[in-house]
Amino acid sequence: MQGFAPLFRMIEDRIEAFLADRGYNADAIREEIEAAGVKAVIPAKVNRRNLIERLLNKLKNWRRVATRYDKTKESYLGFVALASIKLWIPFVHET
Repeated sequence: MQGFAPLFRMIEDRIEAFLADRGYNADAIREEIEAAGVKAVIPAKVNRRNLIERLLNKLKNWRRVATRYDKTKESYLGFVALASIKLWIPFVHET
């Protein structure tokens, strides 16, 4: 990753899109590509998607989230936010 930025700056003005494999799916590399105004065509790493899917599965343990009882999207998203906070608190606050 250290050598990516200097090499990318050498070609950034000549390309419209950057096609790469999963090895280039790092936040720093994506930020560098976006800052240059180039489209990044990089598939997501399997572990990134896994984290999102695990979070959604934990949220679905809340019956109200899984069945979407709320009638408005604001109410539903508000409860999703509350459930997310409740899941996040143990990682932030040690007992």
